[in-house]
Amino acid sequence: MQDALLALTRYWTDRGCIVVQPYNTEVGAGTLNPATVLRVLGPEPWRVSYVEPSVRPDDARYGENPNRLQTHTQFQVILKPDPGDPQELYLGSLEALGIDVRAHDVRFVEDNWASPALGAWGLGWEVWLDGLEITQFTYFQQAGGMSLDPVSVEITYGIERIMMALQGVSHFKDIAYAPGISYGEAFGQSEYEMSRYYLDDADVEANKRLFEEYAAEARRMLDARLPVPAHNYVLKCSHTFNVLDARGAISTTERARAFARMRGLAREVAQLWAARREELGHPLGLVEPAAPATAPTGFATVDQPRTLLFEIGTEELPPAEVTRTVEAVREAVAAKLGATRLAHGAVQAHGTPRRIVVLVPDVAPREPDAERTVRGPRVSAAFGADGEPTKAALGFARGQGVDVAALGRVTENGVEHVALVRTDVGRGAVEVLSGLLAEVVGELRAEKNMRWNDPKLSFTRPIRWLLALLGDTPVPVAVSALASGTVTRVHRTAAEPVVEVPGADGYLDFLAGHGITADADRRRAEIVRRAEELAASVGGVVDFDGVLDEVTNLVERPTPILGSFSADYLELPAQILTTVMRKHQRYLPVRSADGALLPHFVAVANGAVDEDLVRAGNEAVLRARYEDAAFFWRADLRTPLERMKAGLEKLTFADKLGSMADRAGRIAALAGRLAEVVGAADDTLRRAGKLAKFDLGSQMVIELSSLAGVMAREYALRAGETPQVAQALYEMELPRSAGDALPGSTAGALLSLADRFDLLAGLFGIGANPTGSSDPFGLRRAALGAVSVLRAFPELREITLSRALELAARDLAVPREALEAAREFAVRRYEQQLLDAGHDHRHVNAVLPLADAPAVADETLAELVALADDEGFTALVAALQRVRRIVPAGTAGEYDPGALREPAELALHEAFAAVPRGTTGLAAFVTAASGLTGPVNTFFDEVLVMAEEPGLRAARLGLLAAIRDLAAPVLAWQELPS
Repeated sequence: MQDALLALTRYWTDRGCIVVQPYNTEVGAGTLNPATVLRVLGPEPWRVSYVEPSVRPDDARYGENPNRLQTHTQFQVILKPDPGDPQELYLGSLEALGIDVRAHDVRFVEDNWASPALGAWGLGWEVWLDGLEITQFTYFQQAGGMSLDPVSVEITYGIERIMMALQGVSHFKDIAYAPGISYGEAFGQSEYEMSRYYLDDADVEANKRLFEEYAAEARRMLDARLPVPAHNYVLKCSHTFNVLDARGAISTTERARAFARMRGLAREVAQLWAARREELGHPLGLVEPAAPATAPTGFATVDQPRTLLFEIGTEELPPAEVTRTVEAVREAVAAKLGATRLAHGAVQAHGTPRRIVVLVPDVAPREPDAERTVRGPRVSAAFGADGEPTKAALGFARGQGVDVAALGRVTENGVEHVALVRTDVGRGAVEVLSGLLAEVVGELRAEKNMRWNDPKLSFTRPIRWLLALLGDTPVPVAVSALASGTVTRVHRTAAEPVVEVPGADGYLDFLAGHGITADADRRRAEIVRRAEELAASVGGVVDFDGVLDEVTNLVERPTPILGSFSADYLELPAQILTTVMRKHQRYLPVRSADGALLPHFVAVANGAVDEDLVRAGNEAVLRARYEDAAFFWRADLRTPLERMKAGLEKLTFADKLGSMADRAGRIAALAGRLAEVVGAADDTLRRAGKLAKFDLGSQMVIELSSLAGVMAREYALRAGETPQVAQALYEMELPRSAGDALPGSTAGALLSLADRFDLLAGLFGIGANPTGSSDPFGLRRAALGAVSVLRAFPELREITLSRALELAARDLAVPREALEAAREFAVRRYEQQLLDAGHDHRHVNAVLPLADAPAVADETLAELVALADDEGFTALVAALQRVRRIVPAGTAGEYDPGALREPAELALHEAFAAVPRGTTGLAAFVTAASGLTGPVNTFFDEVLVMAEEPGLRAARLGLLAAIRDLAAPVLAWQELPS
């Protein structure tokens, strides 16, 4: 291992990095060393590399866990500014470690890093070596609450992980650290004793005093304008907090207060550091911004229709952004081409993690000329009585650069104007495309955008090259510092990673010849085909749920590989195993024909690799993951449910809303109240409510949060709870997403509703409403879940959205307007569900006033669809709409029958009186009210509603208003087609 550290140090010093030493106080990551977190601030260049022992008390495991250490070794690199090729430099460093990047599957997998305590964030990747995360690779965007310019590249190697993979050992203790000395021999005692300290022996009161003293000293150093010692004491605060946290001594209130305090100090340190560097005149100099690309000054011509090829080359895009960007670029190119006069064929777009490819066949060689008429002043103003041109005509002609004699005339709206017909000469295709494609690149945006070494561009990951050809003619595209060329980049490990492209035609085949499948549908089909073959070879079938789309967009050329694991791990619940495979590793599980999990999986590598080597690596990674899971499983089974539940006191839910224990208590109470509404309280609900959310305190769910509910059921059953209680605890977490399974029991449904309505009432109450695409607490998912459960349980119809939110608010201080906003938010989710299901928008709008009880709205919608083509129903709708249109808003539905005198209005009064009250449902109402249709129509034909006599007019309007009010609770009649 020490040779690896020396090799990395040599590699990066050869590339301009200075070497600094590990920091002289505990840090949780190399990022916190001032050589990173302070040096990334400001405009000075900085290249550094160093070893950093990173101390994380919460990861202490007494040296027993093969993959978890309280002190692990990081190797940290900062490249400021971004050199333009940091990924290639990084791959070179792996080769310096003796890793054959052509044989192994080295992958850049989306990872977005943030540290609220530091006011810092960045976008980048985890780097995987045969499925093992070995490095964090981040473009720093902000630190200390300050935006960074220039942007720094941060590369953080996990040395123990890399060495375990290279040396083929399964426990960190077995790493060969130096000749004849293992890691365990060198550091095992320290690992055990520090674990003892952090988990068992650290004095809580002493560490609380230290925290206060360190924070005070940091404050004093800031006041003295000394950012380096201030930062040192902020780090001591952070480590002391982590010690207290590992000891379980931090309450929710203390956590929030400590985080706010450290965040404030860290931001002040950053701002003071930047100010001090400026005062010192930036001793290291200033980073010069990248020079803008040279704008094209001339354009080639083509003489016949050609295919346009445009490729935007990037560093690895997040899988979801591949799909989104392909469509966004296709639409942008199509729209911009459509705004020109350039004839062209259909716009096609394809995408991989590293490129977006646009192909447009039959692009015309140039735009046709176009005539346009420029209208001038009226003829009457352009010429005097003597026929001579006036100043208006002379000025218009001069502005158009012609003689007055060249002006013609045009008549518009009966008025004659002088005019000039001008010819706009069409531009050549290359010229049109040059500017158009530059606009497409400049306007690219994603849900999360970042900057790199380009002064103006911003996108989800760096754009590194542009390829633009019309046939075999280059199209010059210049945007910010980026200029197009005639080359593309293929696999970084290829013999020639940059290749010349001869022409646009056949480009997808050209890429295929270099091991790249640009078409996502083809990649997906190849994954499915080959994975099914591999699974069949061991008598299984592939479970594609959950990760197929993501895996498709993680690779440019899929290479499915069959792997195996010990059948002993099948003793763990299957959902633990599949969650690890999918969530952590993006593997495809293999099942038997009856659905049982088999001890096999399919990993999808990128491109040509040594399959045996990659298989062995992925199997080792999964084995380590399963060892972790087995460790958590055994530890949790030894822990009483009540003790897990007590652990919720340490988990913060949200500011002003207390801990997860507080939230679990509210959920239990709310579930009881909801049960009282529908008469469904029972022992199962009460016991499940008492245990609500207990599994969030389990080690398994802390590590794998998506198993919440699953582990509640498993642990509850093994602790002797009834199957009904265990199932209700599981169902409380359902549905997790749109289309997910719903609760099957009433107790589960009530707990699910209580969970979601507590979330909605609480977070709307503190103003944490979703905004735009930002929904950090999953409130859209919660509202959809609540609506879905209410729709699935018509027997719970008395639990309306309004009533549930009001009951949820009993334990919270929620303003009335916040509750109404939450209710309307849920109604809009219901509306979207109906529209997504393909219902007529008019029918949806008609039942929406009933959405406070979604099951009632569903039943009404079904009846409405059944009645839509019925002539009698259509006639009744038309009659009721006539009533609504004539009655002024606010008119009371009361009248004096004695004031009515005309036969038609008396007949309407009698028909109205004959309608049975208290009918339920649309169909029943239509049957009951069908006798109104004829009398209403006759009334409008024969009676003047707005009579001059006030009493008579009031009676007539009151009668119509009463009919309106009778029908109003049934449906929004005005929304239906008349």
